[in-house]
Amino acid sequence: MKRLFTTLAALLLLTVTGLSAQDKGYDVFVPIGKYIAQGDASSLSAWFADNLEVSIISSTRNCSKTQARQIVKTFFDAYTPRSFDISHKASRSNMKYALGQLSAGGEVFVVTIFVSSKADGTYQIQQFKIDRQTAVY
Repeated sequence: MKRLFTTLAALLLLTVTGLSAQDKGYDVFVPIGKYIAQGDASSLSAWFADNLEVSIISSTRNCSKTQARQIVKTFFDAYTPRSFDISHKASRSNMKYALGQLSAGGEVFVVTIFVSSKADGTYQIQQFKIDRQTAVY
């Protein structure tokens, strides 16, 4: 009986350890980056918080999820995305940050995304920013 309990305890420990490792390995920016690369404002907006900060080419607003979707859609309509690559990611506590390069409409843009995790383990975009890339000399 003791051996059965020990085996079950070991299996439970492996399962819990495996789940937490899997959770830590989840990259929220994979689906978000895919929707940016596709110019899919509707799918991207599913990740938006109910209220968030959106900054497109130096025009910044705090807005609702619906307003943010329309702002991003307008940008994607004007600048059709060709590719999007994340160049840097960082996290701290319940916040994650990504910086990427968007090739769209014949120009290159820098995209900054801040997401926060909710109590249920899901993520929401709190800040979404697109700026023209400036030349570095």
